Amino acid sequence: MAAVKTGLSRKLLTRVLSVYFALTLIVTVGQIFTEYLSTKNHVEEELQTLKNTFSSSLTRAMWEINDDQVRAIAEGLMSIPIVEGLQVRGENGNFITEQGIRKSRSPNPVEREVIEDHSGGVFSYSFPLVFKFAGRESTVGDVTLYSSFDTIFSRIEVGVFFLIGNAIVKTTFLVFLFMTAFRTMLSEPLQNITEQMGRFDPERPEESKLTLEVKDDNELLQLRESYNGVIDDLIASNHKLKSAQEELTAANTKLDDQNLVLEQEVAKKTASLSQIMLDLEQQKDELIAHQRELRQENKNRQYIESELRKKNDELAGSMQTLNQAQQQLVESERMASLGGLVAGITHDINTPLGVSVTAASFLQERLINLKQDFEDTSLTSKSMASFIDEADQTAKLLLNNLGRASDLIASFKQVAVDQTSENERDFDLGEYIAEVLQSLQSGYKQTKHNITVNCPPELIVTCAPGAIAQIVSNLTVNSLNHAFEDKAVGNINLNVEAVDDQVVMHFEDDGKGLTKDELSQLFDAFFTTKRGSGGSGLGTHIVYNLVTQSLNGKIDAQSELGKGLRYTITFPISQH
Repeated sequence: MAAVKTGLSRKLLTRVLSVYFALTLIVTVGQIFTEYLSTKNHVEEELQTLKNTFSSSLTRAMWEINDDQVRAIAEGLMSIPIVEGLQVRGENGNFITEQGIRKSRSPNPVEREVIEDHSGGVFSYSFPLVFKFAGRESTVGDVTLYSSFDTIFSRIEVGVFFLIGNAIVKTTFLVFLFMTAFRTMLSEPLQNITEQMGRFDPERPEESKLTLEVKDDNELLQLRESYNGVIDDLIASNHKLKSAQEELTAANTKLDDQNLVLEQEVAKKTASLSQIMLDLEQQKDELIAHQRELRQENKNRQYIESELRKKNDELAGSMQTLNQAQQQLVESERMASLGGLVAGITHDINTPLGVSVTAASFLQERLINLKQDFEDTSLTSKSMASFIDEADQTAKLLLNNLGRASDLIASFKQVAVDQTSENERDFDLGEYIAEVLQSLQSGYKQTKHNITVNCPPELIVTCAPGAIAQIVSNLTVNSLNHAFEDKAVGNINLNVEAVDDQVVMHFEDDGKGLTKDELSQLFDAFFTTKRGSGGSGLGTHIVYNLVTQSLNGKIDAQSELGKGLRYTITFPISQH
């Protein structure tokens, strides 16, 4: 019995200390991590201060194409303790100098200040070099400064050791305090009580009372009083039992003195009374058993109720997590669409810009020749006329190609801004759909697929244009990727009409179509017919949410296997 009590106190002490150890570890790790983040922020701010100090001299050196000065400034930056590496690139993405830690960078020049984390505890701060001349700004390159975890740890090393030492000292003191308190207040009193209860003598219960000295009014005092109360009740019961025995002996003596007739009657009544007592005792036992069953049933119901509440809370948490994951996947799908748009428009812009660069180089070469003829006094009217004719043609070629590039950039800029913004504005629906399809042209211009748009001229709508761009993009990409996978020449028709105060869009293709089961799941999240080929199943789900929530409209789809797919979208012309 003593071993059991001692084991109980030891288990309680172990659990208390385990919780304290866990909390101390979590708090210490949290403090160290907070110190690390704070120091890292200071280092990043110091890197930004270095940018303010050295950017002007670096920009001037880059503008003057003075690579030696750039390297000298880079060596000066490398002498600063927090700078463990740097990269300086020109406006074309070529590296002028690389020192210390180096990480691979995107070939595109940095257009704004960027702080990035890399593998191995390395982080970087990148900023563009912008040269201002005659009120104009020109990006001449960019700089990337690197620092690492070692720099941060060297600053917080003393603080980390202090936190760990402080935690160890406090933990040691509290372990000693808890062990002393448990032994004095719980283990020793419980062992004393167990030994006294083990010496219980049924023949002399008055000598078996607990004599434990308890100074405070706590559970041990209540246990002593309760146990001694039971002993007092036992003594009182023994006295009553002796009195009853004496009374019974006297009654038996009187009964023996009765005559035979009365003896039979008394015997009958005694037998009847005994039966009644047995019945009452049996009923009492049944009532006690029934009460126990009721208590157990009540406990079982309370336990089931508690488990049901826990399961309900877990299900609610799981549902919230699923909703957040779905929103994140929808946002990722939207960003992936914008990434594809950037890749396509970049490919289209490269062609006119390349032609413009070639034309400018040709014109510069002709100017050099003309200047040489002029300086050699060998310039003739014929060569001058030839130069004027070539310069005129080259200028027209430059204007045409730069105008084309400008139109592509303006179209991409508007579509890209709209896809990441939910602001409503007035715009021409037909022209905007044309801009969206133009930005998607790189995805299908190498194929023989045809896209036809019919929209009334000057159809002005008021809504978030990003929703229109996302709807048209998702439906078009879905048809190109799914409907025509076994078809060399496919046709997509987009017909728009205004009916009363509503816009009705009919989008259809002549692709392979869908089965009834596939059509019934078309707008469900994560449903795709290309699960193993990169399909996410969010395209039509996003379209459904945009139509019903952003545009306050409705969408319907009809399809048969082998007969293409048709969408009918209806939404108000104005969202106000």
